Formats: sequence, C-alpha cells, structure tokens
Amino acid sequence: MSLSECSRISPAELEARLRLHRLPEVGPRRYYTLFNAFGSASSALSAPASAWRSLGLPAVCAEARRSVEVRDGASAALRWLEGCNQHLLLHDQPDYPALLAELSDAPPLLFVAGAPSILEKPQLAMVGSRRASRPGLDTASAFSRALAGAGFVITSGLALGIDGAAHQAALDIGGQTVGVLGTGLQKLYPQRHRALAEAMIASGSAVVSELPLDAGPHASNFPRRNRIISGLSLGVLVVEASVASGSLITARLAAEQGREVYALPGSIHHPGARGCHQLIRDGATLVETVEHILEGLRGWRSMPVSTGGLFTPSCHPLVQLLQASPYTSEGLARASGWALPTLLAALTELELEGHVVLEGGRWFARAS
Repeated sequence: MSLSECSRISPAELEARLRLHRLPEVGPRRYYTLFNAFGSASSALSAPASAWRSLGLPAVCAEARRSVEVRDGASAALRWLEGCNQHLLLHDQPDYPALLAELSDAPPLLFVAGAPSILEKPQLAMVGSRRASRPGLDTASAFSRALAGAGFVITSGLALGIDGAAHQAALDIGGQTVGVLGTGLQKLYPQRHRALAEAMIASGSAVVSELPLDAGPHASNFPRRNRIISGLSLGVLVVEASVASGSLITARLAAEQGREVYALPGSIHHPGARGCHQLIRDGATLVETVEHILEGLRGWRSMPVSTGGLFTPSCHPLVQLLQASPYTSEGLARASGWALPTLLAALTELELEGHVVLEGGRWFARAS
C-alpha cells in the first residue's frame, strides 16, 4: 500500500509498526510475538518493559523503542511512501502476497518499489553464481526469456551474475521480474545494478525488501532475503552454482517451504556445476529444457512457449564436442583429432559467430 492506501489502519498504528520493525534484535518472529501478545504494534510499544521481558525479549529491544533513531527512521519511511511507485505491504492486509504469507517467518513489512500487484502472480525464482561463466549467463537468459514468455514472473536477488542475467532477459522480452534485495531500497546493492533496478521499476516490475530503507549490505542479510525469493515463488531454478554458493541456501529453503527445486546439470569438469549436481543428488529435478519445469506447472501457464533443448543442435563437430564438455585447446585437439593450428583457426571463427567462448583457458559451447 502507498501512503494514500494506508487508511486501512490508523496513522498511529502504521507509524508504530515502522518503529517496531526498526528495533534492534526484533526480527519477524519477535515482531509477531509482540504483535500477537498485545494485539497491535501501538499497544506493544506502549506496554511496560516488564511485559516485554516476560515474553523473553532482551532489554535492549524495550529500551530502543523510544529512541530518536527509531522515531526518525519511521518518519523517513512515512515520507518515502508519499513518493511515486513506492509502497508498503503489511502482513495482515489483503494485498500481502499469499504464498509469502504461508511462511512462519514471513516479513511483517515489505517495502516495494514498482508494481506490488505482480507479487500475486505466479513466480519462478532463478538463482546462481555471481561469477557465472558466459555459457551459464547465456543459459540463464534463455530460460528466463522462455519462462517469462510463458507468463511467469521471474524472481531473483538482483545480484551480479545469474541473477542479473535472469532479470534483464525477462525485461528484454517485455516480461515481468521481481528483485529481492538484501539491503534497504535506499541502499541498493550492488550499485552496478542500479540502472537495471530502475528499469524494472519503470517497466511495471518491482524491487522489494523487508529491511528498513536505509539498511546497508551486511553479510547476514543476504541468506535471510533468500527465504523471500523462494517464498514468493512456485519453484526455484538453480542455473550454475558451486557447492559453497548462497544459491544452495535458497534451494534448501525452497524445499523446506514445499516449493519445487530445479537444477541444471553441467560438465563434471566445471566447478560451477558442482552445486547443481549436489542438489540433483539431494532430490532436485534435473532440468535440460524449459519443458521439464513447465510440465509440472501446466495450470499456471498463460501463454504457449517454444521449449527446445538447451542448445540449438549443431552440425559442427567441434561445437558438438564442447556441448558435451568444455576443453582446453590442446584437449580439444586430442579429442577431435584436429591439428592444433587448424583447430585454433576454426575456434576463432566459431567464437566470432557466437557459438563458442573461451573462459579460464577452456572452450565452452554457448547456449542458443
């Protein structure tokens, strides 16, 4: 809701919720403990400190509720709501996303820049490595275009790498996409994606965060935001990820939330594929085409979609070898039987045509 739409609750209660939301050490679970115990944020803020302590809340929470910082932060949020395309969704209001509301630790408040209505549309999350390979980025873009074309909102974390490729590809075909930040909306991170975020907001997509508007990029906030990415979505597709990737946290949360988990396999020689392989061993659905995702979600499809393979079939023998596995130049020469000078000349032509790419000393086939 924008400020004009906040008449469903009193101005005093709205300000109280914003103040309660800013308190140190009051996350979603403690927020709901206070809200349910006292019936409203206003009553919680006016309750004696002893009542807070009886609920097991640390003294710092009760002491901070009347601080200047908390009051000023709430006032700043109220001013922000007066801006264009700037909204606040509250956990007990009808415009709060239904899927997200299922979570026991759903955000009590959700700041939205852009179109909040798309949060109720069927969403699919796409996540992966921040340091993705060129083929990984191509694949993320191809899947995002196909899924957005099938009527799904593409949801991700606006991070570098796979996230950014998925958001951009959805926009490129006129689809909708949601970026979930691990910072406040006024502290967008990474700054390299500011133009992308602005394009999303201007085109009818949305950027959202549960954090106070001025919250900076603290490491602990990013795993926390992952539950929102999965919680908003019907399923999560992991495109490329190492075994230490935060994308595996999102996938684990998705499974715990009862969402579908999909993973794209890759070469056993590519470290960026190992996280996906681990997910597949743990029960994720192995995905080679968009159809593997859509076949379980037929009821959500609003548009026909062409779902070919990951790669356009190639008659070039070098591309065929690289579709099976990446190679160094010398390894590809041995596998193909080509003389190295001839092979390098052919690879240069294929690279110029966009069929292959050299990364980290190895050649990869590029997705269509």
